[in-house]
Amino acid sequence: MTTESAFTVIRPGILATFQDLGRRDGERQGVPSGGAADQLSAAVANILVGNPRDAALLEVLAGGLALRAEAPLLVAVTGATATVKVDGHPVRQGEAVHLDAGSVLDVGRATAGMRCYVAINGELDAPRFMGSAAPEARMGFPQNLSAGQQVKVHSAYQGLANPFGQPLFRLPVPKPDLTPRVWTVHIVEGPEAHAVEGIHELLAGAEYTVGPNSNHVGLRLAGPVRHPEGLGEIVSHGVPVGAFEIPHGDELIVLGRYRTLTAGYPIVAFAATSDLPLLGQAEPGRRLAFRWISREQSVERLRVQEGELRMLEQRSKTALESLGVPIDATMA
Repeated sequence: MTTESAFTVIRPGILATFQDLGRRDGERQGVPSGGAADQLSAAVANILVGNPRDAALLEVLAGGLALRAEAPLLVAVTGATATVKVDGHPVRQGEAVHLDAGSVLDVGRATAGMRCYVAINGELDAPRFMGSAAPEARMGFPQNLSAGQQVKVHSAYQGLANPFGQPLFRLPVPKPDLTPRVWTVHIVEGPEAHAVEGIHELLAGAEYTVGPNSNHVGLRLAGPVRHPEGLGEIVSHGVPVGAFEIPHGDELIVLGRYRTLTAGYPIVAFAATSDLPLLGQAEPGRRLAFRWISREQSVERLRVQEGELRMLEQRSKTALESLGVPIDATMA
């Protein structure tokens, strides 16, 4: 039986918003899909608490969030590396964590990566726009959380008797590797790569730095750039997330989930879909290197990642059911 519980935002950090995996049909009407920049971490957080992958959750820019449970809650924190505490006691990221009524969850400032995700068992009472909780500030739907705000949660979770304390269970979870000094992103060839002499060697041999003007529309990368020759006018058209544009200036732009059209810029590469979560965590100042792979290799990397998610769904479902935790019927 679903009941209504709540939590109160004590501190929203730099920017905490409602979020999910984005709008499925928005682009048909000219609205970007939006959604979590790190889709992998968002999906994992939801899976760990028994929700469907695309359930609404919280996205926290650079950490700094604190919330108080007003009723028993089951939560999970994933994404950027940060110190997570419950009532002052450290707990691990990437695990299901029980909160008693009155307990405080504190997500510290991120030390690697850009975005933390907080999932809560049940359905968050979050506003929706075109079927999604994902923010769309340009259309008056910012979804920002504020200090003192109380958020309702529709959940059958009533807590559990666990004499062993935290963790409730521990599973291997797929996640972006945020540990290297320079992150390596796998890329495949784009439609205008042929028009830029030496682009393969240039991207494979250089390092790029995420610029301070990067945002949810795209990462602006400082580093060596070559411009196309002999190309006529390129008609603006839709483009996938992770496309590498070469604008008129001396920078690369890697388009994010809030991109619109190409603006006529040539597309020389695409980030492998399996590496998009890593790009979603790239903060200003982050150094990136690129490695070319074939489309077949890109598909295989995504297949492996999807297999890891499905395995996590199965294992998490088994663990949660053994604890008597209510789970969504769509879980594997």
